[in-house]
Amino acid sequence: MSMTAIYLCPQAVLAEGCARGFDPWRKGRDTVFVLRWQGELKAWLNSCPHLQVPLHYRKDRFMSADRQRIVCHAHGALFMPDSGLCVLGPCLGQSLRSQVLSVDERGGVWLAGQ
Repeated sequence: MSMTAIYLCPQAVLAEGCARGFDPWRKGRDTVFVLRWQGELKAWLNSCPHLQVPLHYRKDRFMSADRQRIVCHAHGALFMPDSGLCVLGPCLGQSLRSQVLSVDERGGVWLAGQ
């Protein structure tokens, strides 16, 4: 089933090395997060491959303290921000599930339909 794209935010609010969570499917929790990494926007499902739990421990806390890795605060797993690959922790070698984004002519960030 194809759905239309879902507006998330203006890209200007996504700072380099920072991630923000979103609830595009109105589940009452952030099910997706978007990260600006080396100038590119990346989107991932907010679900650790280890036990399918949310990665963040509070709103928009997806990055390690040094902002070099995505971290699962439940298990301490570390993921590469460019690929979503787990490089440390119980899901070593597994990856986060990427989501497709687009940016419109006004700079709006959209999540592709599912």
